[in-house]
Amino acid sequence: MAAAHVNRRTMRVGFTGIFLFIFFFLDLASLSCAARQPPASRQNLKVHKHLKRLNKPPVKTIKSPDGDIIDCVHISHQPAFDHPFLKDHKIQMRPNYHPEGLYDENKMNTESKERENTVHQLWHVNGMCPEDTIPIRRTKEDDVLRASSVKRYGKKHRTSIPVPRNLPKSADLGLDNESGHQHAIAYVEGDKYYGAKATMNVWEPKIQQSNEFSLSQIWILGGSFGQDLNSIEAGWQVSPDLYGDNNTRLFTYWTSDAYQATGCYNLLCSGFIQINSNIAMGASISPVSAFRNSQYDISILVWKDQKEGNWWMQFGNGYVLGYWPSFLFSYLADSASMIEWGGEVVNSEPNGHHTSTQMGSGRFPEEGFGKSSYFRNIQVVDKENNLKAPKGLGTFTEQSNCYDVQTGSNSDWGHYFYYGGPGKNPNCP
Repeated sequence: MAAAHVNRRTMRVGFTGIFLFIFFFLDLASLSCAARQPPASRQNLKVHKHLKRLNKPPVKTIKSPDGDIIDCVHISHQPAFDHPFLKDHKIQMRPNYHPEGLYDENKMNTESKERENTVHQLWHVNGMCPEDTIPIRRTKEDDVLRASSVKRYGKKHRTSIPVPRNLPKSADLGLDNESGHQHAIAYVEGDKYYGAKATMNVWEPKIQQSNEFSLSQIWILGGSFGQDLNSIEAGWQVSPDLYGDNNTRLFTYWTSDAYQATGCYNLLCSGFIQINSNIAMGASISPVSAFRNSQYDISILVWKDQKEGNWWMQFGNGYVLGYWPSFLFSYLADSASMIEWGGEVVNSEPNGHHTSTQMGSGRFPEEGFGKSSYFRNIQVVDKENNLKAPKGLGTFTEQSNCYDVQTGSNSDWGHYFYYGGPGKNPNCP
């Protein structure tokens, strides 16, 4: 009996060994198969995984005339809530406060009202998103494949920082003319700022190379211009590399480490929490301004809710879009130390040559209204939550013969500036 028992046990051990050997062999085979996959296949797997993470299941889908697909995603399923710190976050559906003086400014004189024309988003032609959802521009496979890597998709380069100081500081960051990024901006510094506002006219600048862009925006900045820079940005841009076309689009951006690992455009990573069902980040805006013709502008306000600590964004006079939670930032968790308004382009031409990518309207500031691009009614938010005219407004541009900026003030536009340029020209070869 004992011998039979041993034999049965030996048989069981033997069968177990055979099964383990088979599973081990199959596992080796699958690993070998994965290793033999061509790099393109492995890249496609990464892309599809990333797309699945970005494109949340929609309640409704709207096809935009420009080819975009807008997904109406339930507000609680948006990409922001992929962030581990936002798993149990209670959405703040409205700010506690708007800046004082915001709605006084809407009582503009008749001339100003006639000049301001309404801007819409193209996808509205084919429908709107229902209540309790937010519109998200669907990311396509080609969008991700145009990026330098899946990891860098939707992110700016570090040389995007405009440093309106003396040249040695700019040079420390590689922000000379060889960096590829050029700016024409107005700025304030030297105080604590709790927000900024401006109205800017919208254009469709011509882009020379698909890896270049042209944008006009507000920067809310905190920290040094080193590895720890905090930035919140909002405006309009033309970026063939990011969107696959030359349309003018509304955009936002944030970073807490100088564009290195944190942050992204629009809703292409977790961070910004959107509450508005009417406006899609990254979607086309229309119509745009025309030379010596109708001028179309948009107003953008970014401000800090000092009770909750979150940074809010408003588009136009009525669209409160959402907020950046304060925990995303270090310096901006308290306040901003610099505000910038203006334009930025990428110049990818080598050997000191210049791109013909336009900034703004593609015209120099001195040409004025109807021809040049502008920012008007520039304001900052102070500690008492009041919208105020900026004190000590400065200007900065790397090459004024390529892109320039000129400030002014009057009773209608408050503090304003014209900016931009054509890029390559006889004085900017």
